[in-house]
Amino acid sequence: MDQAPQNEPEDSSDHRALLTRRKWIKRVAGSVTVGAVGGGLYSWRIEPHWVEVVERSLAIKNLPSSLEGRTLVQISDIHIGEAVDDAFLIDWFKRVAAWVPDIVVFTGDFLTLKHDKSLPIDQMKSVLSHFPRGKLATIGILGNHDYGVRWKDVQAADVVTGIAEDAGLDMVRNGMQNVDGLQVVGFDDYLSPNFGGAKVLKNIDLTPPTLVLCHNPDVVDLPIWSGYRGWILSGHTHGGQCKVPFFTPPLLPIHNTRYAAGEIPLSDGRRLYVNRALGHSMRVRFNVRPEVTIFHLTGDRST
Repeated sequence: MDQAPQNEPEDSSDHRALLTRRKWIKRVAGSVTVGAVGGGLYSWRIEPHWVEVVERSLAIKNLPSSLEGRTLVQISDIHIGEAVDDAFLIDWFKRVAAWVPDIVVFTGDFLTLKHDKSLPIDQMKSVLSHFPRGKLATIGILGNHDYGVRWKDVQAADVVTGIAEDAGLDMVRNGMQNVDGLQVVGFDDYLSPNFGGAKVLKNIDLTPPTLVLCHNPDVVDLPIWSGYRGWILSGHTHGGQCKVPFFTPPLLPIHNTRYAAGEIPLSDGRRLYVNRALGHSMRVRFNVRPEVTIFHLTGDRST
């Protein structure tokens, strides 16, 4: 008996193309999944502890010759608390201390409140006992987190100040400290009830060499500067913590997003430097490494 005719086979080239497309889609999906997992692990486990040491000059007009070439280290936003590992901070404090800096400045946010909104007092005492000291001066200012709930708790700020001073920092709160002829001016945080930048600058002679410490860089846009033309060192932004290359970070806790990180020249001759923070408010960073900054002081000979 004659056999029934068989169905015509698929075109073998079309079949191979279909299999190839399926394999390609599976591979792409697998690569995307692996990339997402890998990127998540990187931004959580690696970059938050991959500190960049930024080294640069800091030119100050009429700088005393005794301070020429001296080192000033800026540390900012360590956020002692539940999000930042104590061992990580202590390790970097010891590294900075080994550099034997002449001046160490801290530009605010010693802590992050616990989940129950209390201060991590014992943790602060333990971690800050390792804070590096400068040969000439160790100076700190307060940030918004140092003012506790909604940045308004003056009593919390006083407690933080006391712990920092016990650890060897000279806390400058709306005032000035003279370091071998260099005036270091410090403001309490802009978002706090005690911000006093206008009064401070009005009452200080800005003719001598001066450096200003101010946690929140938005302050540079206020009409308070009384002709000051020097440097302002800030923190607060953490550089946004995550950013796509060539774009402004999507989350910045400031009004003027131009002040995300690094050196920013201002139109009136002042210069702003925004440190990207050693710590973090949430343990995630992508393309915004944590930072410790080493400045080499030099006289400003541009005028």
